[in-house]
Amino acid sequence: MMKTVLITGTSSGIGKATTEKLLEDGYCVYASARSIDKLKHLEARGAKIIELDVTQDGSMKSGVDRIIRECGRLDILINNAGYGSYGALEDIPMEEARNQFEINVFGLGRLTQLVLPQMREQSFGKIVNITSVGGKIYEPLGSWYHASKFAVEGLSDCLRLELEPFGIDVIIVEPGPIRTEWGSIAIEKLIRISGHTAYAKAAQTGAKLLALSNDEKVASEPEVIANTISKALKAEKPKARYAAGSGAKFFVTFRKFASDAMMDRFMRFIIKQAASRQ
Repeated sequence: MMKTVLITGTSSGIGKATTEKLLEDGYCVYASARSIDKLKHLEARGAKIIELDVTQDGSMKSGVDRIIRECGRLDILINNAGYGSYGALEDIPMEEARNQFEINVFGLGRLTQLVLPQMREQSFGKIVNITSVGGKIYEPLGSWYHASKFAVEGLSDCLRLELEPFGIDVIIVEPGPIRTEWGSIAIEKLIRISGHTAYAKAAQTGAKLLALSNDEKVASEPEVIANTISKALKAEKPKARYAAGSGAKFFVTFRKFASDAMMDRFMRFIIKQAASRQ
């Protein structure tokens, strides 16, 4: 039986690459984004497209209802939608901080709530949450982004134990630096929010560090994550976590064994190296 997949945030980057990969794998894929105009290329590849905004409850409910109505089941949810809000904590308006959590955490949680009744009824399901190595490590000027990814890590761990009795797997994917528009959006927010404050010097260095996510010598292509998700979905007993992409396994492993002081020194070293880049 062809399995049905819903993926959020598919207009570009990891979401787009994952949609294309799962179509190749033979899944029935519903690709979603806030604007379906950006999904026409995926529709041409065979995806079914849905206008879905993870900050709007009605939009999420309508999308899930449509899939169940058309397919009679929903097997896999891939929570990929998200962005990085960067800037000094002192500078970031609380409205922006709330929006970061609304998209990266609450939208993910609510959409998961909406698909679970169907998955429990069919005694099968897979929830894939895209977090980041940023859910394990940290950097200055990224407080709200890292807080949101740490939150999704904890949410996913709790959810994995809750859903195991119902035959539903929860899988965390932790990308390292990936070449997508994520980096340019994060840089734009960082400079706009803290580029002209007491944190201006740190913001300029932080922008150089974030720019590595689009450096072809450092960052991986989105297809690396798409292939990782494909592998995890095919596994009879998937792992709880898959760290993938440039440096991801190193960062996650290093953090596991490093003391806080050691991690702080390591991050200062990376920041110093970034500051020296032209």
